[in-house]
Amino acid sequence: MTGYASFEEFVVARRDALLRTGYLLTGNHHDAEDLVQSALVKVVPKWSRIKDRPEAYVRQVLARESVSRWRAHRWREVTTDTVPEAMHHDSTDRIALLEDLRTLSPRQRAVLVLRYFDDLTEADTAAALGISVGTVKSHARDALARLRDQRSGEEHPAAST
Repeated sequence: MTGYASFEEFVVARRDALLRTGYLLTGNHHDAEDLVQSALVKVVPKWSRIKDRPEAYVRQVLARESVSRWRAHRWREVTTDTVPEAMHHDSTDRIALLEDLRTLSPRQRAVLVLRYFDDLTEADTAAALGISVGTVKSHARDALARLRDQRSGEEHPAAST
């Protein structure tokens, strides 16, 4: 396969998985679509180098782009106590999980999404985020503890990382 035909095949084959990861990173379908599109735009110029194993590289771009976008736009983000009526999900557990994920720092959220939803190893997660394996472990530990505490009703100060 020559040129960008393999890129198009990759996008068609992995679109749903990429959007799921984007959704878990952003918490919003529209932002997830924007995030995936931005990541794919950044990947296209490098496609000839990564086309044999693009998945890890694309995930890395998604995670880093998500953190960068959050940093650039965090002052505009508005949180609410209720889910807008326009959002209809089959499961209240999904809504609760998403709300809990939003309380984590972008990096903690990225670690959990890559480790547990995308099933990456600690080393692959560290490589995708450009951090050490130890940092992946500590972010995962702290994030999971925070989520457990939220489920049990304990209050914690906002995540700092």
